[in-house]
Amino acid sequence: MSSSGKDLAEGSSSFPGDYQQQQSPATLSRYESQKRRDWNTFGQYLKNQRPPVPLSHCNCNHVLDFLRYLDQFGKTKVHLQGCMFYGQPEPPAPCTCPLRQAWGSLDALIGRLRAAYEENGGSPETNPFAGGAIRVYLREVRECQAKARGIPYKKKKKSSNPSKGNEESSSTMHFS
Repeated sequence: MSSSGKDLAEGSSSFPGDYQQQQSPATLSRYESQKRRDWNTFGQYLKNQRPPVPLSHCNCNHVLDFLRYLDQFGKTKVHLQGCMFYGQPEPPAPCTCPLRQAWGSLDALIGRLRAAYEENGGSPETNPFAGGAIRVYLREVRECQAKARGIPYKKKKKSSNPSKGNEESSSTMHFS
């Protein structure tokens, strides 16, 4: 499992072997390949639990344990509150603070696993990757990492420019 966990921790994705391949590997997008790897890795993680956990019994606690497990493969230095470099975006020297998974990597991983769960027959209502506990965990990781690096996380605000909207045709797709 260490190699799959490492792949997943490095931004790859995988889940249990029951992920049905609908396209040949040569035609899969990078996102689809990552999603499949993440789904297979998560499935292997569940199988390696003692006792093994069937996917049908998986809940948000298993997902949270999986995210914590992945921290051992992280590459992001997260300074602890007692560290002399806590809150400094670019510390001048090395320290012994742990390496963790970056918040953005975990957030993207959860998005892929959430989609893979439903693509593999899971109901949106029972999706363990979509629970409130997962959102709270990700928010706490984001805030902790931002404080440790001295970089406040600011949510991007949507800008609305009424004059610009009037000039575009009604068929234009808008992304915000």
